[in-house]
Amino acid sequence: MKKKINVVFVNGKIFTSDDERPYADAMIIEEGVISWIGSGRELPETEYPQIDLRGRRVVPGFVDAHMHAAMLAELSKQISSLPPKVSSIKDLAKEISKVRKTQGPGEWIQGWGYDEGKLAERRSPNRYDLDRGCSDAPVSIIRTCGHIRCVNSRALELAGIDKNTPDPPGGQIDRDERGEPTGILRENARNLVTDILPEMTKEALVTNLVDLGQLLASQGITAMTDMGNLNGADNFDDFMEAAQKGLKQHVAIYYLWDYFAEDPAFSIPREHMDKKRQIRAAGLKLIGDGSVSGKTAWMDKPYLGTKDEYGMPVCSDQLMESAIGFCKENRCQLSMHAMGGRAIDRIVDRVYGEEPWTGDETPFLRVEHVTDPSEAALDKVVEKGIAFVTQPIFLYAEIESYLVNLGLFRMQKTYPVKTMLEKGVKLCFSTDAPATSWATPSDPMPCLKGAVTRRAYDGTDCGQDERVDIETAIKLYTRESAKAAGFAGIGQLKEGYSGDFAVLDRDILQIPAEEIDKVAVEETYIAGRCVYVKE
Repeated sequence: MKKKINVVFVNGKIFTSDDERPYADAMIIEEGVISWIGSGRELPETEYPQIDLRGRRVVPGFVDAHMHAAMLAELSKQISSLPPKVSSIKDLAKEISKVRKTQGPGEWIQGWGYDEGKLAERRSPNRYDLDRGCSDAPVSIIRTCGHIRCVNSRALELAGIDKNTPDPPGGQIDRDERGEPTGILRENARNLVTDILPEMTKEALVTNLVDLGQLLASQGITAMTDMGNLNGADNFDDFMEAAQKGLKQHVAIYYLWDYFAEDPAFSIPREHMDKKRQIRAAGLKLIGDGSVSGKTAWMDKPYLGTKDEYGMPVCSDQLMESAIGFCKENRCQLSMHAMGGRAIDRIVDRVYGEEPWTGDETPFLRVEHVTDPSEAALDKVVEKGIAFVTQPIFLYAEIESYLVNLGLFRMQKTYPVKTMLEKGVKLCFSTDAPATSWATPSDPMPCLKGAVTRRAYDGTDCGQDERVDIETAIKLYTRESAKAAGFAGIGQLKEGYSGDFAVLDRDILQIPAEEIDKVAVEETYIAGRCVYVKE
């Protein structure tokens, strides 16, 4: 184990995310923890080495409170179905064909990230489109939202899916006019293929996690979550091994309850939940509905151009109750994916009568995404201290599908960030990487830009009334994200907190908001130790 760092940083423009002392220009880190921070004129004398920050802007390390770390690590090795490489279904078929030429006929070809709004054909690919890329090997491409899978004919055959296969609970198999599956599997139907997908080796997954940590460090991310652990203790051990081999970030793991609810032997060891650990277990994850872009988020009003399409609930009442029971018994967090108003109300109303069960300041319930919360839901979450974890990158990157599915006016009222803050909601930002339509989905900068400008990447006005200033946006991506995910001692640059921070190549607090996505990280530090330097 490396010796902990004792060092002094001077001559910086430090934004701390600490309301009591928002700015500083020097700090002392002892044993990896900030022991003093303030004005360089008042810097205590020490014998520690000094590092000159050269007048550059410093911000706390970003905390991505909702991402899918293991999934992102795996998908980084698959076909990215996003611009600029893939801008049409024809392009996608070409990429599939390229992969097929490098491997045998029985090997799976997998990809991620397609968004019909960004494809020239303005529609989802289907089995026949994928067959044009490869017909003698199974193909699976996950939509950007992560809730819809498109497979080719060979994959349908291997999974035993035909016109007689019923829709699973909480899922839908798209069919043509003859009743034949089109290859598009929505929500729980996408899992009909899961059991026959090839498993990644432990060695490969660990290597990919270490590589992911290096990517995140280059983006100033010093803490992350895995919001969908499917493999229980094995997955926890993978992160532990990755940490031994070079993964530096703090990690909070949430177990996807669908995969463990029927296992009486499943448990989360108490020692795994210790908040002092680099790798820790945080609680359970449930999926309550789908996505707006996929028209499966469970909304209060029907989607644009329809009379009765409201989306769908995904988990059963029984599954939700068993998750609540487990979390109460184990005093851990419950995370519920809920985008649409009906899905949000469902979980908020259910837990409103409960007393917080985590035993500390960690929110006992965190609701993910939160597209169109009702006024009643906002009032209840404020009263109960429930956290909302949302993603400005959705409107920024997926504007095409939001306009098609909701229309301009309704879209501009979604993700009411400023309104929620004014009401006192415990709110934070994250990316949901890789489940969004962006080539570098974990990059915090487009997410921050979307929150500050409330404009999409193409300039579409996403509702100026819900903009926040850049300082607020950074706090929501650092301090508040750490709180929402139950991280202790990170997210702020203040005495007693870990020395986790990013040094930027320009002053993000002073540049025009339209340039935020151009900001790059020059150096990243975790516990005072440099873990990334831009070449």
